[in-house]
Amino acid sequence: MDSMYTRTQMLIKEEGIEKLKASKVLVIGLGGVGGYVVEALARAGVGHIGLVDNDTLKESNLNRQILATTSTIGMFKTDAAKDRILSINPNCKIDTYVCTYPSSEIDISKYDYIADAIDTITSKIALVKEADEKGVRIISSLSTGNRIEGTYYVKDIYKTENCPMAKVMRKKLKEIGIKKLKVVWSPDGAMEGSETLEEGGRHIPGSISYIPGIAGLTIAGEIIRDLLKG
Repeated sequence: MDSMYTRTQMLIKEEGIEKLKASKVLVIGLGGVGGYVVEALARAGVGHIGLVDNDTLKESNLNRQILATTSTIGMFKTDAAKDRILSINPNCKIDTYVCTYPSSEIDISKYDYIADAIDTITSKIALVKEADEKGVRIISSLSTGNRIEGTYYVKDIYKTENCPMAKVMRKKLKEIGIKKLKVVWSPDGAMEGSETLEEGGRHIPGSISYIPGIAGLTIAGEIIRDLLKG
C-alpha cells in the first residue's frame, strides 16, 4: 500500500483509491476558496487536476489563501498550485491555464468534475451553461466575503436564501433554462457593518483566514464523495 494513502484507504478501500487516481477535476479560480479545493483534492489522491487562473499572488492574499506564502508572492497562482500539488503527490498529472474563463484554451469536456471558484457572476453563468451542455458535473462556490460565521452547506441554488449572489444567479439561470445547480452556500449573510473596498472599479469585500477554507474544503469533500459514487 502506498504510505500516502494508508489512512484514506482505511475509509474508502483500494477501489476508492483507484477511482480517485483515475479522476480528472478542473478547478477554476485559485483564490481563497479554490486553493483549498486544490489542497484537498491533491491530498485525497485525485490523479489529474486542471488549474485555471490568470492572477499572481499578492501580499494581501496572505490572510486567507493557502497558496500565498512569503515565498510565493509574485508567482502565478497556477504555478504555485502546481508546485504545491507536486510537493504532496508527485504522480499527479496537472494542466495549467493562465487565463480567465471563458477561454478557447480550456476543454472542460475532458474533466469528470468542475469546481467553480470564480468571482464574477457572468463567468460563473457561462461556465454552468457550458457544463450543462457538455454533461460535466459542476459545483459552484457562492459568496464568502464579509463573513465571520463559518456555516456552509451543499444545496441546490434554487433552495438557497439570504445570499445576494445566489439571487442574481438564480434569475440568470432561469433565463437560460438551467433548472438545478449544486452550490456551497452560507445562510448567515454578510457581517453587519462590514466594509467593502473600491479597487479598480471592483468592490472588494473583507475576508478572514478560515471562511474561504471552510467553503473550499466543503466543495472538495462533495466532489470526492461524488467521484467515489461513480
